[in-house]
Formats: sequence, structure tokens, C-alpha cells
Amino acid sequence: MKWVKGLAVLGLALCCAWFAPARAGVDLGRYVADDSFGTIKLSPTGEYYAMTVQLEAQYGLVIMRRADREVTATFRFSRGTDIHDFWWVNPERVLIAVAENFGSREDALPTGELYAINADGSRRDLLIGWRGRVEQTGSRLISRKQEGLVAAHLIDTLPGDDRSVLIRVHAIGRDPSTVVERMDVYSGRRSRVTSAPVAWADYVTDNTGTVRFAYGSNTDNVSRTYLRAGDDAPWMLINDQRESGGLVVPLGFSPDDTTAYLQVEHATGPDSIVALDIASGERRELLRDAVLDPVPVYVDAAGAPIGAYFHGAQPRVAFFDPEAPQARMLRSLQAAFADQTVSVTSATRDGGIRLVRVGSDVDPGSYYEFDSRTKGADFVFARSAAIDPAQMANRRGVSLRARDGLPLHGFLTVPRDTDARDLPLVVLPHGGPYGIFDTWGYDTDSQILAAAGYAVLQINFRGSGNYGRAFRHAGAREWGGRMQDDVTDATRWAVEQGIADPDRICIYGASYGAYAALMGTVRAPELYRCAAGYVGVYDLPRIRTENRRQGRSASTWTGEWLGTDTATLAAASPTRLADGIGVPVFLAAGGEDMIAPVEHTRLMERALKRADVPVETLYYPNEGHGFYNVEHRREFYRRLLDFLHRHIGGRQAAS
Repeated sequence: MKWVKGLAVLGLALCCAWFAPARAGVDLGRYVADDSFGTIKLSPTGEYYAMTVQLEAQYGLVIMRRADREVTATFRFSRGTDIHDFWWVNPERVLIAVAENFGSREDALPTGELYAINADGSRRDLLIGWRGRVEQTGSRLISRKQEGLVAAHLIDTLPGDDRSVLIRVHAIGRDPSTVVERMDVYSGRRSRVTSAPVAWADYVTDNTGTVRFAYGSNTDNVSRTYLRAGDDAPWMLINDQRESGGLVVPLGFSPDDTTAYLQVEHATGPDSIVALDIASGERRELLRDAVLDPVPVYVDAAGAPIGAYFHGAQPRVAFFDPEAPQARMLRSLQAAFADQTVSVTSATRDGGIRLVRVGSDVDPGSYYEFDSRTKGADFVFARSAAIDPAQMANRRGVSLRARDGLPLHGFLTVPRDTDARDLPLVVLPHGGPYGIFDTWGYDTDSQILAAAGYAVLQINFRGSGNYGRAFRHAGAREWGGRMQDDVTDATRWAVEQGIADPDRICIYGASYGAYAALMGTVRAPELYRCAAGYVGVYDLPRIRTENRRQGRSASTWTGEWLGTDTATLAAASPTRLADGIGVPVFLAAGGEDMIAPVEHTRLMERALKRADVPVETLYYPNEGHGFYNVEHRREFYRRLLDFLHRHIGGRQAAS
């Protein structure tokens, strides 16, 4: 039977290849090229730019004088180590957080190391982190020789203090606890400020730099939020997730510190943003959409939130006070850059010059300087010089209902100058899966596939973020179940709408999306002609074992979101269901992947071969969770397009 099924697939592939019109191949170079710039930030006086730039196979930091664009300093590591984030902590000094790349830059993991460098290149110092040990003295100062290995993350740059910052510090271990410390940005000396009643806590300060909120969880993964009146005041519990049923996340304070802004989960529907009157404790709802969660917007120098984005079919912004000066300023920028997203990445200390990033579904992002006095915006840099927005394909929002009536939302990308009718379709479920969601912005995968002639469907299945707590929790323990049904229902919707040619549909994804791609062919074998999995997880019992090794918090997460019954997990694992996969498969993975270990892919490959399922593979031993090297990315997409071409038509890559 498998041999006959294989002949049918081969016949379809030969048919599609025979009748596909000859067209120029896809130029992959523009899509896989490294971005010219990553993030750019103005110094407090406006004298310098600091920016992440591609420097010999990883991002480094470059500091450039704004007046003449002369580079005054560079900072970089060896391969595999990147810049996670950076901040101007005074007019001459930049604080740098480091990340290790276990795959693509989007998945770089912060190491907890903080370095600093002056704008002229001097005073390059490791302030805290495992790569060095510096003896520190003083009765309240902490010696790294005594404390062992620690990691740190910035809380507050303390704009009124050019010498110090506040950091969150924890020991490197399986289930660490966090404390707040004040750190000298030149010497690295630190003194303890406070701790929280929960072990794994994040902190929020007010406009004076006083730690006012702590929120987090213990190994039970139950979130708690605390507020205090000041440094010497006791912590007061204002939310216990076990009692309220949802998270309360502090966002920041009004400029006068009389009001705090909270993002609040609800039992049903999306999150809201609430104003908390500090004196009275009264809460007042400021923003809530009928469908979408708010994403806070910050634009002023003090860091106070002024509104929120709602990421729907096309993002929109709403303000706490539409007539506030910062709201009027951002609204005028949005009017100037119609049909694009606008965000302020940094500003001079006096607010006179703001650096604005503008992007869209066809533009990875461009930077402009906005002069608050003249109200003019001047182009500064394009993030990716290789991408011409005029040649990219637009994305449009789609909505449908799952088989149980649950509303689903997502995006459809179709080739330029093409009607969305009877097209070969690639279904592209996102990774994660929980809390992650596809948005309207620029997406490399969908642009490459659209350039090859495919419609691309990305659905935010239950479990995704952006649609409230109930929607996210509806995906718990639904690997291979209702989450998968949502992807199947979206595929059938595309056929019913006449968008997809039912005989030319494949499914492809990365990480969890790779799992969904393989499970899709098991759950709905009649829909798909092929499946591709990139850096995927395919064996659920193995995930449970891997997470157990990471500590009690990870083990608790596995039980809540994946499940605990080994037999049930095995029954939802593509590695155990290869006999039910009746279409060709393409798998790609990196040998250094620490998120989806390569053994998942090797197990999947062996299972498919035992089941006589045609399988192609691409392994790079020195890559991780997504390919970092440009030529490796090019080869992956070349192989992917060739695979899709043979099974559902479409263009191959240019030679």
C-alpha cells in the first residue's frame, strides 16, 4: 500500500513539474542577507548613535558620531556571542547585555553578563558575569569570589544618576531567586537594594528609581504581584494568580508617580490596561479591545507608558489620554507614515530629537530622526538595504471559526499582482507555541514563499498569545489535539474560500511549527501533499525528560502545558506515528540546538525511513535553533523551494 501511495505522490510531482510554466528562479540573496543594522539608539545629548551591526558572523556594537558618521568605538565577541541589548547610561557610556546564539539571532539567549564601554572606545569593562571575577570591597559590597556565578539584567538606567544603574541579579542554577542591586557602571561595584517575597521576580521602579513593584513566581509557577510604598516599606500582595485566575503585570508610573499602570488578565476575553491610584488603591480601566491584548507603548524620556498597540489585521494604537503631548506627537508621526508601524526607540534627554523606527508588512524597518521643534522627520538608516518594499508581497488579516466555534485570526500572504484564487498553498504554523503569535509585520518565510508563487497561510491557533488568557490556556495539553485541529480547519477554510488549490497544499514550520507540520499529515492526511520541519521537536516524552533536567519550574510547566501521561504524550508524537504519514517529508536541524535538540530530528528521520516514507534531510553540526550562517540559510531555503516545487509546483531558487 505504501508503495502504491508513493507512486501516486511521484505522479503528482511529475505532473506539477511538467505543467509548471518556466519562470525565473527566486533570488534568495536579498532574503537571507544579514541586516545592515539591528537596533539604533541616540545618546542622551544626541552626540552619538550606538547600533548593533553585523561584524564577521555576529552582531557587534558600533558607536558613531552623529555629526560626521565617524565610527568612534566597536565592541564584539567571537562567533556565537551576540549583543542582546544595550543602553546609554550617561552621555559617554553604554551598558551592554550579552547573549549566546544557539541558533538564529531571534532565539539568542541572554547570558546575564553586563559589559560597558565609553563612546570613544575606552574603559571596556566586564561589570558582572561568568567570564571574569573581580574582587570588590566594602561592608555592603559583594565579592564575586564569595558569591559564585551570577547573572544580571537591567531594571533601571537611573537617568538622574550618571554613575549607577539598578540590576536584577540571580545565581546561575536550576531554580534561582533574584535580588535588586545598585551597580557602578565604571567599577562594577554593587550593593544590595532589596529582594521580593517570590523567588523568581521581575521589578518595576517609579520615576525616582525606587523599586515599587515585584512580580513573579516560585517553583509552582503561580504568579504573584507585590507593591510597596518605598524603600523601607513592606511588600503588599495585590494579586495572587491562584485566587484571581490571571496575571497582573506592572508597566510603569505616571510622571508624578501618583498612578501606576497595570496589564490585567481576565478569565475571558483579552487583557486590559488599568490605572491604579496609589493613594486610594482604586483601579480604573483605561484600555481594552474586544479581541486583542494590549502591547504597551512607551515614548517619553522617563519611560512612562502612554498607550498601547493592538496587533490585529493591521496594528493600531490607542492612548490613555489622546490629548497628551506625547500622544499627539506619536499620532502625527503615524499620520506621516501611513500604513506603517511607528515606534520611538530612543530620545535625547531633553526630548528634542527622537529616533523613530518605521516598518510594515513589506519593510523590515527604517530609522528616522524626528525633531520635536521643527516637526520634521529625516531618514537615517534602512535596517535591510537588500529588501525593496516595492517588490514584497502584502499580508492581509483573515478570520474564521474553528470546528468548535472558537474565533481564529491570522494572515494570508499571496504573490504580488496575483489574485488569491486557486493558488498552491503553504500552511505555516508558528513556533512556541504558547504566547507566541503571528503579526502583520515583515516575515521572511512568507516573503520567500510568496516570491516562489505560493499563498502562505499563518493562523494563530489556540494557545497563541494576543487574544487573552482563555484563548492561550485553551491550548494547554492540546499538542496534536485542538491546536492541531485549528491549523487543519484554517487549511480547509482556505480551500472553501477558493484561495487554495486543494491538490497543491503543503505544510511547513519551525520548532513547534515543525511538530504541527508533521502532525498535520497524520491528523488530516487528505489535505497535504508534503511536509517540512525545521529545527523541530517531534517526540513529546523526550521533551518531558529534557525539561525535568532543567529544574522544578520547567517540570511544572511541562505538566501544566504538555501533560504528564507518557502514553498520551507518545500517542501525540510524530516519531511514534510515522506509519500514518503518507507524504514526502523534508527535515532540517542544527547539531548545537539547545531548544529543540537535534536528536528529535534524527529520531524522526529514522522513524520515517522505517515506515518507508520518503524523507530528505539537511544537517549542519555547528548550527542551532535556526541557521545563523548566511550560506547555510541560503542552502536551507534552496532545498525547501526545490522540495515544494517537486510536490506542489511553484518556483525554485535561482542558481
